[in-house]
Amino acid sequence: MKSTDAKPPIAEIKPTRLEKHGDVRVDNYFWMRLSDEQKAAAVKDEQTENVIAYLEAENKYYNTIVGYTNNFQEQLFQEMKGRIKEDDSSVPYKNNGYFYNTRYEVGKQYPIYSRKKGSLDAAEEILFDVNEMAKDFDYYKLGGLNVSPNNKLVVFATDTVSRRQYFLRIKNLETGKIYDDIIENTTGGSVWANDNKTIFYTKKNPVTLRSEKIFRHVLGTPTSEDVEVYHEKDDTFGTYVTKSKSKKYIIISSFATMTSESRYLDADTPTGSFTIIQPRLKNVEYNVSHYKDHFYFLTNKDGATNFKLMKTSVHQTSVAHWEDVIPHRKETLLEDFSIFSDYLVLEERTNGLHKIRIKRWDDTKDYYLPFKEETYAVGVYGNPEFDTDIIRYSYNSFTSPSAVIDFNMTTKAKEIKKQQEVLGGKFKQENYKSKRVWATVRDGKKVAISLVYHKDTPLNENTPLLQYAYGSYGHTISDRFSTTRLSLLDRGFVYALAHVRGSEYLGREWYEDGKMLNKKNTFYDFIDCSQFLIDHNYTSPKHLYAMGGSAGGLLMGAIVNIKPELYHGIIAAVPFVDVVSTMLDDSIPLTTGEYDEWGNPNHKEFYDYIKSYSPYDNVAKKAYPNILVTTGFHDSQVQYWEPAKWVAKLRALKTDTNLLFLETNMETGHGGASGRFESLKETAKEYTFLLALENKLAQL
Repeated sequence: MKSTDAKPPIAEIKPTRLEKHGDVRVDNYFWMRLSDEQKAAAVKDEQTENVIAYLEAENKYYNTIVGYTNNFQEQLFQEMKGRIKEDDSSVPYKNNGYFYNTRYEVGKQYPIYSRKKGSLDAAEEILFDVNEMAKDFDYYKLGGLNVSPNNKLVVFATDTVSRRQYFLRIKNLETGKIYDDIIENTTGGSVWANDNKTIFYTKKNPVTLRSEKIFRHVLGTPTSEDVEVYHEKDDTFGTYVTKSKSKKYIIISSFATMTSESRYLDADTPTGSFTIIQPRLKNVEYNVSHYKDHFYFLTNKDGATNFKLMKTSVHQTSVAHWEDVIPHRKETLLEDFSIFSDYLVLEERTNGLHKIRIKRWDDTKDYYLPFKEETYAVGVYGNPEFDTDIIRYSYNSFTSPSAVIDFNMTTKAKEIKKQQEVLGGKFKQENYKSKRVWATVRDGKKVAISLVYHKDTPLNENTPLLQYAYGSYGHTISDRFSTTRLSLLDRGFVYALAHVRGSEYLGREWYEDGKMLNKKNTFYDFIDCSQFLIDHNYTSPKHLYAMGGSAGGLLMGAIVNIKPELYHGIIAAVPFVDVVSTMLDDSIPLTTGEYDEWGNPNHKEFYDYIKSYSPYDNVAKKAYPNILVTTGFHDSQVQYWEPAKWVAKLRALKTDTNLLFLETNMETGHGGASGRFESLKETAKEYTFLLALENKLAQL
């Protein structure tokens, strides 16, 4: 990037002494932390003014340095936007006699939700035009749409701050009236009882944002009279409420990272008492579905590390009565299942690849859907209809745009309902190559790396390569198609997705080996994958870039402390980098519920281990690569002060002259901008950072 006389802001040092287990840490930037009340106050106190001034100074510095790229950013944004069909719509799905659809109109940021009764030829009924609803807000999120059993009412959820604290409201679909009932501080989800007037919903703790209470609301009554039906008092657990696909039961589930518990109620008797299925057993998880006279469980009971499917009579629900339906398999992770009147559909993962297995209840059919590519992503849709032979799923890969497919489980006939269109006239699938390679890491494990690049891109030490990973919570990132990524591939970049430990790419053990006291395996896997790509001449340290967000931002912070010389540039989005302080503060959202992910630093063993890798605590006087850090001022998942403090400490200690940017979106939270095109502008900024470092801005 071009040089300028602009000087980076230097954050004021105000040492705060933090002591735990006899260990003293001095945090020079602890003062950057503001409470929600301080952020929301109309009149700002001195601390709030100082924090906002610092964040705005960082934004000004970033915008000054990259100002010469503004035209390129805009062109790149238009290029990415130009690949998207603006007047697009989803494939309609049928639920309870109606076909539901989500569509976009040209030039508009937000979706329009509609439905048609009985037939796709029927008149369209607009449920919500989010463009109208969002016009007075900088951020707007509509979610939680939940239509009553009689199709006359719909619950909807809105968030206008980006802290995932949703308001629930109810709309009459016959009159268009929105009722006065407003329920604050919810997760956004809700469940109708079968009486069409009672809903169940989940309330969050106003400070920690933990989902902790289930309430019952009756239409037309004051929300102050809503009845608390369940309170999850263990602060390491959250709770939620759902309805069985059979529509027979309301189910309340409590969950921690490694333990779960559920209870049920007949949906015809909403004022009744919930009956527990099986009291929680430490490290035993079970997800519940209902079919005929049985409950079905996806569970790790009996040491089923990769999970299995079990069932029990609805009249005898304790674990003593559970029996295997699909037994545990060492090489296959059972990820999910769907129940239909005649079929059981299983979502499995073997050797990293997702598979769909279809099995008749009477055992006359049992087969897998065939997928031919070496890397791909497939997912079963919600499929709300129970009495049908049709299963809907999506398929795409690094080189294949997404397709929505209806598959007849009886005849095996397949119908592509929609293939993602890539506009602009330049995309041809045959111009791109993808493959999977395996890197042997330091402890002998083999880690898969999925690669995609333009067929004309030479693979050598001068090839720019962006390596991405997440590596936490067992979340597996699939090899999905991206229209925005084409802007990098067409400019000679290779994109590499490293399936490091901490995900479930190679089963549940792959996750277990990348969490708690094994967390460093995630970082070492990523670094060793980088070294593999360098050693095998895919790139070199001068052209290798890394990117991750949230817990993947923790990964970025760790690798630049451990092996900064491997990378020319790093993008850390909403990064979780102040791990010790956050995990010691149980007033921060997510903390207590994540002790089973990172460990509880109130215990010295975990404190010492977390401190040994926490990015903020391990910044040192040494050279770092070029770094772009992004955050949202209203982020509820990773508070803005973590990346702000990290950047301030890096500025104070780093010995290089490389770029270091902090860009704070003062209007958004963890997920970034809410409009579909606004998010492209954020991607354009990130890609411009990479392309500028590669001196490729002229190649538009």
